[in-house]
Amino acid sequence: MEDKDKDIITEFKADKQNVVDNKELNIFEALVPVVILMGLLAYNIFFVEDQEWLGEYTNQLILLMGGFVALMGGLMNKVHPITMVEEVWENIKSVFIPIMILFLVGALAGTWLVSGVIPAMVYYGLKVLNPEIFLPASVIISALISIATGSSWTTSATVGIALVGIGTALGIQPGMIAGAVISGAYFGDKMSPLSDTTNLAPAMAGTDLFTHIRYMTITTVPTIIVALIAFSIMSLSIDTTGSADVSSLLATIDNTFNISPWLFLVPAAVIILILLKTKPLVALASGVLLAAAFAYVFQPEILNNLSDSKTGAIINSIFTDTAIKTDNEKLNDLFSAGGMQGMLWTIYLILCAMVFGGIMDAIGALSRITKALLSVAKTVFGLFASTVVSCLGLNAIASDQYLAIVIPGKMFKNAYEDRGLAPENLSRTLEDSGTVTSVLIPWNTCGAYQSGVLGVGVGEYFIYAIFNWLSPFTTLFLAALKIKIKMLSDKK
Repeated sequence: MEDKDKDIITEFKADKQNVVDNKELNIFEALVPVVILMGLLAYNIFFVEDQEWLGEYTNQLILLMGGFVALMGGLMNKVHPITMVEEVWENIKSVFIPIMILFLVGALAGTWLVSGVIPAMVYYGLKVLNPEIFLPASVIISALISIATGSSWTTSATVGIALVGIGTALGIQPGMIAGAVISGAYFGDKMSPLSDTTNLAPAMAGTDLFTHIRYMTITTVPTIIVALIAFSIMSLSIDTTGSADVSSLLATIDNTFNISPWLFLVPAAVIILILLKTKPLVALASGVLLAAAFAYVFQPEILNNLSDSKTGAIINSIFTDTAIKTDNEKLNDLFSAGGMQGMLWTIYLILCAMVFGGIMDAIGALSRITKALLSVAKTVFGLFASTVVSCLGLNAIASDQYLAIVIPGKMFKNAYEDRGLAPENLSRTLEDSGTVTSVLIPWNTCGAYQSGVLGVGVGEYFIYAIFNWLSPFTTLFLAALKIKIKMLSDKK
């Protein structure tokens, strides 16, 4: 992803992705499932107050409804049911590792809470950070971690969780904090040679990794500068209630937990394992086990208060809800975790999205929609715009950022060559519109993951994820003005 490093998140192989073409399917039939899906989701968002008119799993059921409509369209256009089942299964297999990671992130949040790791991060963070610099500092910290690890997912699961906790204690809106974390994490993910999408995009376009990274700086650096300026202005204008109560918060944390700098060995160990390219399941599982051991050493009273046995408290923190009560309501909300059980809603959403995206690919709808966009690209700007729209649409329809890079990459590669455009134009546009916008779609694997891990809904952080939604506009702006549009050396 965007953000998921090939070694860190999944073993995704771009050359094995088959874009299905179905000549029997026309553009209107391809769009029917999309229109119905978007219509139902819009109805749920704008007209249903609690957004649960079909129960707790409304969005999941809507995705399955869209998949059923696509299935009917496929049957009408001579697509064998086995073909659709196989494509859905391939999609589900592709997210197996991310789902396991989600379970471990849930366990990580629980054990890091009862061991005092998260409280320690909040405690020392409150001492160092203040509202005047908090948001831009969050962007920079997240960017550095993401560049080092090549993974925005890892960044959110470690420093992201801590920053949300610290900022919330300071009285800053969680949506602002999550937007800052995500902006920095996706900037780092884009610019890191360790990121799988940063490797995937040039592979699909036909250029090399470091040419791609250098060319991305033209759009990526100005965009992150604008985001930093915006977050700096927001930080200066924040009217917090928490900043005046920092001493009280520090005292409450210190009285509830045994706070020690030694607790930082746990997140440090996880980050070191990731930098050493240890498999993600091993790195995160090590973080869970190490935190459990630290809980026995540093927080025996907490464990005794949570359960009749220390081991029982640890097991509960891994699998189910954990809530540590203090005399401060803000901290009560912060010091709670859902364990693996808390990740189920997100996991179900990802699985349902993979069903919808798999059927849409199997019936040839994704290919048909992308070709329709390509057919109207009569100018160089039109070609860039069609690529952007295609990536955005596939992030919403296929619910997976990889397909939002692979399918347009395959479909538009020859068109860029025919116009005399160097392949890095395409690879940069794929990242500017495919990688970074995936987190803005609630049912996309990235949007579902980030909202689940950070505990902040996509609707809450959308407007504050400035780097992410601004990136496609930046690439289109430069294309419209014909700034830094590199041509092939043998063509004018």
